[in-house]
Amino acid sequence: MKKFRRWQRIFLLSLLCLTVLAPILFVSVGRKELISDLSTLRYRRDSVQLNAIEQEEGEGLKGPKLVVYDEKELGSRVSYSTSEENNDFKKYGNIGEMDRGSKRSQRGGNTSIPLERTNHESREENRQIPQETVTSRSEAKGQSNQTTVRHDQNMRSPVRIFTDEKVKQMKDDLIRAKAYLSMTPPGSNSHLVKELRLRIKESERAVSAANKDSDLSRSALQKKRSLEVTLSKASRVFPDCSAMALKLRAMTYNAEEQVRAQKNQATYLVQLSGRTTPKGLHCLSMRLTAEYFALSPEERQLPNQQRVHDADLYHYAVFSDNVLACAVVVNSTVSSAMEPEKIVFHIVTDSLNLPTISMWFLLNPPGKATIQIQSLVDFKGLSANYNSTLKQLNSRDSRYTSALNHLRFYLPDVFPQLNKIVLFDHDVVVQKDLAGLWSLNMKGKVIGAVDTCREGEPSFRRMDKFINFSDPFVIKRFDAKACTWAFGMNLFDLQEWRRHKLTALYSKYLQLGYTRQLWKAGSLPLGWATFYNRTVFLDRRWHKLGLGHEAGVGHDGVEQAAVLHYDGVMKPWLDIGIGKYKSYWSKHINYDHAYLQQCNIHE
Repeated sequence: MKKFRRWQRIFLLSLLCLTVLAPILFVSVGRKELISDLSTLRYRRDSVQLNAIEQEEGEGLKGPKLVVYDEKELGSRVSYSTSEENNDFKKYGNIGEMDRGSKRSQRGGNTSIPLERTNHESREENRQIPQETVTSRSEAKGQSNQTTVRHDQNMRSPVRIFTDEKVKQMKDDLIRAKAYLSMTPPGSNSHLVKELRLRIKESERAVSAANKDSDLSRSALQKKRSLEVTLSKASRVFPDCSAMALKLRAMTYNAEEQVRAQKNQATYLVQLSGRTTPKGLHCLSMRLTAEYFALSPEERQLPNQQRVHDADLYHYAVFSDNVLACAVVVNSTVSSAMEPEKIVFHIVTDSLNLPTISMWFLLNPPGKATIQIQSLVDFKGLSANYNSTLKQLNSRDSRYTSALNHLRFYLPDVFPQLNKIVLFDHDVVVQKDLAGLWSLNMKGKVIGAVDTCREGEPSFRRMDKFINFSDPFVIKRFDAKACTWAFGMNLFDLQEWRRHKLTALYSKYLQLGYTRQLWKAGSLPLGWATFYNRTVFLDRRWHKLGLGHEAGVGHDGVEQAAVLHYDGVMKPWLDIGIGKYKSYWSKHINYDHAYLQQCNIHE
């Protein structure tokens, strides 16, 4: 009995060893056969493909022949043009030709253009190849063709087109889910309500940062499917389509109202920020004012004041209360001039900012140019005439009722000894020499300006948008289709101005605008009316508009312009200024200046 059990144990152990060793033996034998088969295939393929390489022993490798492929023919093989490989190309060229032929039949005919050899020549050679050669070699060549095509497709992968259909569908499903949720009875805590709330929360989290379908993760797609299942359940619970349409219509109306309110608030905040003074600029004004009053009266005098009335020089005027804006206008004009010693700048400001601007130019003189700084109180006769009228204008924007803004209509009285002058707004940058302006033929006109009457351009302005042509007084005197123009950089003939007595005409129009609604607030419509038919239009390269608002001004137009104008509320010294245009302005400010550093004014 014991002997029988012993033999039984031996038999079981033998079976166990056999089950362990047999798979190992079979795998090793099969591996050898597989390796031999693979090596046979490899050698067979190498003998067909690399046949030319054996003939080139001892010779340097030759580079591949470059081929320019059509954009659509991404699957064609790379052709090589060594002298020894031409025979190989002739043998197997029809395979590529057959592939291309099938693709042409599917895609309408693609072309490939080699750099040194035309496609027509290749096809002529391929026609001479017997069909039997292709048939006999096609099986051996198949794997090589697949590898080559895959390599070519990796090298010339098509441009990926990103879609957002799934993202949009998820957002639409979220809206539907919220609509169903709002249709449930108040205080309901049913299983469907809980499921809707859960799906809405999950989907909002999944789609919040996604802008295209590739941004969606696998879990997000799973949540999308779960939301669709829940919506299917909700549609069976609420089958009334009219109620759903009414609810969606109400939700659309509420969303539009919210968007309208947000836009109005954003517009108001932008306008408000455009009228405020930055903290750094206020700090700079305080420091400069303190330094100015620490000087003696003799030290406060600017040099070369005897030249300010010389009519043979180039006179430029700026009316502003912003010290940095004045500095940029002066610095850019002087640095761009071929003869800066002929330039005279006249800056007029209010009494509060007179010490600030005077101290800045005492510390930073404008090179060889001459500068004169005056205050509004220096023109007592003028201020008494129009200050009272401007205060009556119904406008909350101080830019429209500012005395500095309307002082431009009194230029012959402000500069009685000058015959011509160029008036700048303080939000401009000069890029080129402006000496050519002084030799322009004004043709008996009073003002030279760039027109804004070309439809389709960002600077386009229509006269009837600013002037009330329903009033009989306006209809008799003006044409609604007349060409408009822009302030910002204007050449004035002061002699013609005095001869036509245009300052008195301006005062008349200003008073009429107060008694009845003739034009919008601001100096632009008054300028159109005052200088009507007395304007000569300048070449548009003199003055480029639109850098103070999103006008889509092209880079080429900006680079070619002589004067850049940041018209609009997005001024370059404000945080809301447009970044891509700020560099043209900021390069004329030395941000390493001690006062600018102390007041935290930087680019």
